[in-house]
Amino acid sequence: MLRLLLRVLYLLYFICIGGPLFLTATLLCSLVTIISSYLGAPASFISGATGIWSRICLFVSLCRVEVRGREHLPSRDAPCVVVANHQGAYDIFALNGYIGIPFKWVLKIQLRRLPFVGKACEAAHYIFVDETKPSSIAKTISDAKRVLATGNSIFIFPEGSRTLTGEITRFKKGAFVIASELDVPILPVTIDGAFAILPRGHILPHPRKIILTIHPAFLMSDQGTPPAHIPASARHAQQVIASALPKGS
Repeated sequence: MLRLLLRVLYLLYFICIGGPLFLTATLLCSLVTIISSYLGAPASFISGATGIWSRICLFVSLCRVEVRGREHLPSRDAPCVVVANHQGAYDIFALNGYIGIPFKWVLKIQLRRLPFVGKACEAAHYIFVDETKPSSIAKTISDAKRVLATGNSIFIFPEGSRTLTGEITRFKKGAFVIASELDVPILPVTIDGAFAILPRGHILPHPRKIILTIHPAFLMSDQGTPPAHIPASARHAQQVIASALPKGS
């Protein structure tokens, strides 16, 4: 009964207060990103704006974030490919707001069609991937090379889409092909708790705590010689990320 009462109170709060603030912050951040990009604002300004937006979205949703393993973060002049399990929409807010290094997202092309947000992602020079076209990987590698040359890392969800059950699924090789081609380290990050906030197919969130665990980076060459090092690195990253999840996740 108490749990039901708390849920009802939270829904009333989010519908009347939290949700409108969430949408307002998203709209304002999108406009700031688009306008500042056209005005030639530095990437650090846009990154800072999206970080503030992410923290606001978490705050108004009454969600907390704990970061473990900050000592494993690379220096700002040592870009890498960041990979993490994909539990839900709130993964993006946690990583944008708390990961602590400049990076650009690698996103599905479908996100480009989202009102305001899609245009803001374009303005922020995020990388879009069309998974229906095999030739897309070549353009992705070219775009990633450009991003890394500016000192930014790139971020990819190797599972490709959000988990349906909360359990981690097999990692695809795209992120590891990029890391191999561009000779940069892989930085694994575990996300725990975001699935309970907003499971796939749900609209209204639940207030929960997200734990980000940053693991030591590793080189593709640590996992063998080409081309076997690509699937080996994917398996290794998945095992490392899964090690910080509760058993059964």
